[in-house]
Amino acid sequence: MTPGPRIPWRKSLLVRLLLTSMTIAVLSVGATAWLAVQTTTRAIQEERGQVLSDDTDILRRLSGFAATHADWKGVQTSVRALSRTTGRRIALTTETGRTIADSAAPKTALPARASATIDPLTTDTYTEPGAQLAGLDPRVVGPYLLPPFERAKVRTIAEKCMQMYELEGSLRQLPSGRTVVVADAGDGSPTRDCPDQLLDTPTPTEQKALSELNALAGPCFAQGRDEPLQPWFDFVPGSPKGDPVRRPSGKQQAPTCVENARRTQLDPYVAPRARLYLGNLGGQPAGFDLSPANKTKIIGVTGLVLAVTVAMTAVVAIRLVRPLRALTAAAQQPPHQHTRVAVTTKDETGYLAAAFNDLTARREQLEAERKAMVSDIAHELRTPLTNIRGWLEVTRDGLLAPDPEIIASLHDEALLLQHIIDDLSDLAAADAGTLKLHRRFMPADELLTQAVSAHSTRAETSGIHLRTHTDPGLWLNADPVRMRQALGNLISNALRHTPAGGTVTLTARQSGDLAVLTVEDTGHGIASEELPHVFERFWRAEKSRSRHTGGSGLGLSIVRHFVEAHGGTISADSEPGNGAVFTIRLPRDRRPDDPTS
Repeated sequence: MTPGPRIPWRKSLLVRLLLTSMTIAVLSVGATAWLAVQTTTRAIQEERGQVLSDDTDILRRLSGFAATHADWKGVQTSVRALSRTTGRRIALTTETGRTIADSAAPKTALPARASATIDPLTTDTYTEPGAQLAGLDPRVVGPYLLPPFERAKVRTIAEKCMQMYELEGSLRQLPSGRTVVVADAGDGSPTRDCPDQLLDTPTPTEQKALSELNALAGPCFAQGRDEPLQPWFDFVPGSPKGDPVRRPSGKQQAPTCVENARRTQLDPYVAPRARLYLGNLGGQPAGFDLSPANKTKIIGVTGLVLAVTVAMTAVVAIRLVRPLRALTAAAQQPPHQHTRVAVTTKDETGYLAAAFNDLTARREQLEAERKAMVSDIAHELRTPLTNIRGWLEVTRDGLLAPDPEIIASLHDEALLLQHIIDDLSDLAAADAGTLKLHRRFMPADELLTQAVSAHSTRAETSGIHLRTHTDPGLWLNADPVRMRQALGNLISNALRHTPAGGTVTLTARQSGDLAVLTVEDTGHGIASEELPHVFERFWRAEKSRSRHTGGSGLGLSIVRHFVEAHGGTISADSEPGNGAVFTIRLPRDRRPDDPTS
């Protein structure tokens, strides 16, 4: 397809439509933003002021589930119970987005963003009261969980410690099952020294876990350190809600090594990281009522934007539709009038009108060519039919006897008529795309030899020399009959226009991936203004020539169709007085058994 003309951007219909759309969009966005600021400020403030205690409690409870379970099995029950209690939609997904549990109906869309990430190995003291400085949820105990008999033993030691030292405080049991002494608020820290330091002595279960922790943290410590890790239990003052914490103290602090080792040790005992999504039940945000004043603003701004949109669209549409209506009216005129339209703009519509005028001109030209072709066909058929009719009438009237000479003349005229009909049939098949080719591999020299042999007698009679030259090993994949017919038409044309003593030379050579066939004569040549028309139907170099001397004017047109059917091209070059050269270029196909392929 030939690219269309380049249109200046300032005149382009596309640019105008884009500018119109952008203007409407800017007005709409501006109006929407203004309305949003005016009508939703209060709602946004109320939304920000909502109490987040329910969300915090949901996060704490689900973090506790993750801290005490190695996976998320069974969390669906907890999620539904929390949803019923808080009236919130709760959903848990993996980090890859796979749903773990959801209080909403299946296939309900999740909120746009996750509210939090649940990871008991990475918490903070704000969202998880009592979380350690290391960021571990205190409910993650893993291998430190004491069996019942060790719990009882440690509690007994703690009770004896309080009784013996008359400590003022209370006993608290940690999530691991160990009992510790918690001092009352404001009374200071009680002594840590119990008899034989039994309260600070690890149980066998804790000692085993600490040995594993020591092995995990060992490579991280500096060289020369050979002290094993020990548990330290501080008496933490605070309210009854406070939880005792376990932390290293003094010179034994190695937070990074210990924290990383503890996370590695506890990782198999907690559920994988999960994303927590919170929202309203039904997946819809809570609505709010608009005041009458706000409703009036919305209606007024909407009407203004609508009016501007309609006005701008109408202006652009009128400028677009007016030339299109002119084109439609011109297209609906009777075909024989060949109506043109005025080109009033230089945008796409103007170029469309110009293209319509060009199409009309080409249609008018084709119509003239069609009429000329019908006239030419009638003329070509009339001559042999008139001759046949004349001979038959004088024979019927007894003016002449049907001797062999008359019969031969009638036969020649019949052959002439048949030749015209065959030419027209070939052209019709080519135009309809039904021209069939029967290709086969054949040597180029064989094709040229057969074509020359068919015209050698005529050439000798006319005193014209026929010569051939072929590159050795050149093969063609072509229809032999059609190609002989094409070369035959070119040779006949050359013999017709070459005087006695002249030469007609046929060559076949290879040029890259093409096979080039040429027919060159030393005849009168073709005028430069006639060269563009040599392959048109019923064209003759000399308009005064008859069928017997100048041909029907269909031969070269047939040659062009045959060559194009083979995927090739044909061209003509000539200078008056120096003969003419017709060049056929065909794709060169190698034989399957060609060793060079």
